[in-house]
Amino acid sequence: MSLAIITGGSRGLGFECATALRAEGHDVVLVAKNSERLSQAAAQLACEYVAVDLENIAESERHFKEIVQRFGTPDILILAHGVMSAKISKTLKTDTAEWRRVMTINLDAVFCALNTVAAPMAEARSGRVIVFSACLGRMSGPGNTGGLAPYRVSKAGVNALVRNLAHETGLGSRGLLVDAVCPNHSRTDMGGPDAPLSAEEGAQTAIWLATRNFDLTGESDQERLTGVLWEERKVVPW
Repeated sequence: MSLAIITGGSRGLGFECATALRAEGHDVVLVAKNSERLSQAAAQLACEYVAVDLENIAESERHFKEIVQRFGTPDILILAHGVMSAKISKTLKTDTAEWRRVMTINLDAVFCALNTVAAPMAEARSGRVIVFSACLGRMSGPGNTGGLAPYRVSKAGVNALVRNLAHETGLGSRGLLVDAVCPNHSRTDMGGPDAPLSAEEGAQTAIWLATRNFDLTGESDQERLTGVLWEERKVVPW
């Protein structure tokens, strides 16, 4: 039975990923900040949980190391935590506190999790790392500029971090897959109640990435590519 560690696991996209993986028989450890909501989610899924404030990087690093020591090296790491920046957060209108809040949670905490939890996965030459990003963080394509500066830049950083780590670990040739996923506009606390996709629908590509058949010699992108940004099981240009 394989182990999955999922941040942002108490609700939304992270919870949907955890629900699907538990249904397939995986052991799951949920990570989130709100301990009450986290314990309720864990009870619902009959899984383990650890409360972590991902805005506190020193605390996060300590907790992630303890999680690996306690539960072992995971087979699946899904980083589904994140925050949206304030609506009026253009580059010249954002204060330092808001910039640091978004960057710390969306980017620094992702690095922290990769640096502590994905490192033993890479050493074991086995596992799947999936990081929830956003198409707003692309450097090409429609709608990728202007406004929401901390959020856009943090997600661009996530995309770059995923790509860099995937290349550093051999693009799947050494057993570790590293991918980013855009869940599209989903009905979560961040996406709002009017989003076109449900949280379950928004999580589907991440769940597929965590469980897909991978073959470096495969004919399709879905079989042989890693280190890219996916949306609805298709590669999205960075």
